[in-house]
Amino acid sequence: MSERGAALIWSPFGDEDSAAAIASQLLDEGLIACANLMPIRSLYIWNGERGEGRECAALMKTRSDLLGAAIARLEAIHPYDTPAISGWHCDETGPSMRDWLVGI
Repeated sequence: MSERGAALIWSPFGDEDSAAAIASQLLDEGLIACANLMPIRSLYIWNGERGEGRECAALMKTRSDLLGAAIARLEAIHPYDTPAISGWHCDETGPSMRDWLVGI
């Protein structure tokens, strides 16, 4: 992927404060350009038991060439022992978004 490509990262957090703190750190380190924080309701199976809870999800925007580094750093500083982190390269974005991402 070229530097001009876009990528996204999705990860839930226990609360909005921890999501904002981690997103701020990734912004300060130049690994992401933006994070959108959203309240979510999670239904899951963990350690063989079904659970439900409220979390805060972060959708982060970055450049394709930073995706691996951003995910590695997020995993290292995420407050969960086993964080759910997904990242993917965007097939298409508008030129203005690509131009914006080059600046990070």
